[in-house]
Amino acid sequence: MASLIDFFGLLSVLLHGTAITFQSIALGALSFLIALAWPLAGLLGADGIVIERRARTYLAMSALVLAFVLSIQAALGMSILADSLDLGMNGLIGAQFVQADGAAIICALALVLTSRRAMPTFAFRIFMAALGIGLLVSIVATSHAAARLDNQFTMGASSFLHQLGGAIWLGGLPCFLFALTTAKSRNHLALIGRRYSLMSMAGVSIILIGALALGLVYIGSFDAAYGTAYGAMAMAKTVMFVCLLGFGLANFRHVESLRHKETTSALRLRRFAEVELGVGIAIFFTAASITSLPPAIDLTVDRVSYNEIVERLTPNWPRLESPSHADLAIPALQANLDKEWAEKQAAAETRPQAFVPGVGEFPPRNAEDIAWSEYNHHWAGLFVILIGLMALLENTGRAPWARHWPLIFLGLAGFLFFRSDPEVWPMGEISLIESMKDPEVVQHRFYVVLTVFFAIFEWRVRLGKTKQAWAPFVFPLLTAIGGVALLTHSHAIANIKDQLLIELTHLPLAVFGIAAGWARWLELRLEGPASRIAGWLWPVFFICVGIVLLIYREA
Repeated sequence: MASLIDFFGLLSVLLHGTAITFQSIALGALSFLIALAWPLAGLLGADGIVIERRARTYLAMSALVLAFVLSIQAALGMSILADSLDLGMNGLIGAQFVQADGAAIICALALVLTSRRAMPTFAFRIFMAALGIGLLVSIVATSHAAARLDNQFTMGASSFLHQLGGAIWLGGLPCFLFALTTAKSRNHLALIGRRYSLMSMAGVSIILIGALALGLVYIGSFDAAYGTAYGAMAMAKTVMFVCLLGFGLANFRHVESLRHKETTSALRLRRFAEVELGVGIAIFFTAASITSLPPAIDLTVDRVSYNEIVERLTPNWPRLESPSHADLAIPALQANLDKEWAEKQAAAETRPQAFVPGVGEFPPRNAEDIAWSEYNHHWAGLFVILIGLMALLENTGRAPWARHWPLIFLGLAGFLFFRSDPEVWPMGEISLIESMKDPEVVQHRFYVVLTVFFAIFEWRVRLGKTKQAWAPFVFPLLTAIGGVALLTHSHAIANIKDQLLIELTHLPLAVFGIAAGWARWLELRLEGPASRIAGWLWPVFFICVGIVLLIYREA
């Protein structure tokens, strides 16, 4: 159970992020039906029937997945609670989060059943809307608002509005994308685009109202925005939200052009909507990370000051010389323990361990560990900068050899495999299997495997050896997923200054990674000048990632 508790933070973020995503898609599909598919069914004719049917399918599938994820989430929470407090079944069922999750599961399953009825009556539509409201109220009951002693109703209402706006705008995008690919008439495209633009504007307005109230209460001041983990994650979420607004504005203008100009194509509208959806999912997982942290307003000590941030982020010459492995905290401590054990001649006793993964304790660190970590980040930065530069050279068309740039990722993966966790095999004494009890080691190994797969697959794509139509899209998707995973990457953030200063460096890495992935996606999915611009942008984002790694410091 100690291992489960150690993993609980990471698992809860991943499960919560998945739940928010499918909750938003389910409520977005319901909003799409209520505000677009049903009212416009008569005007869209046969296209409207197909679009309405697909929206109901999205509603049913996402609600079903949501119910499944919430069940796992509740079971995991009950296991932790039972082990921590030794409660019986009645006590577990009486827990607020269990009751809230149970209510949300019932509402989700009810939406699955009601979504089977095509073109329901007005009264039945009201009933489905009520189920959606009940679903969202139940989910809000497990948010920060429910745990507060003051302003509970105001914060609950703000959370409700914030999540509702996200569902209307971002959760409805899958239905919108399908509608754009289904509509055969230009008039139908313009009609769908115009109605969804109005929905999106309403969703954005609702998001902003909720976000303003949440920010004022949960963050409260500018120094809390950059001086706490909660505030830092909220700022990263805000940056991605502003980028989404840019795409939304571009789509709005394109819809207007589609309505008034016969020569306007709907292609860019679809492609930008795809990126909106992808970045929206990243925002959902960022929101899940934020809810795993205490609100900034409650953390008044150990905040990071502006001067400390400037000092930490001031570039220094990269550390390109590694300290000795034997001088790191765990090997040095293990050597001392072994010496004491040998002196006591305690051969019959268990050999003491300097660090045991999965017991819920942080590994010891010293100055050499900090130097080791900085060395790793700085060399990784050089790898990534080289990748970006070679990709730019490939784009010029004058350096065909540069197309082999994906193989540089193999060098990066090997470097990370050996050095990211020096206490673990192959450099340390902790076995690979035993190390899997540590969530941070699991995440590092995941990145290594992802990088190896990414390198080989993209290299084959560049050489034309993998010819499937979907193959080029693996690179942008894995890059974007890597950025999202970095947003959930755990460094045991509470409000410890050193941990927060590290996190302030990792957040831009995640944002640049997400931007690089979706810029490459646009390069593949767009045509003409827009595609070429995106093709030059994503290597630049890679270089930005490398620069951030190159200036990384832990002291």
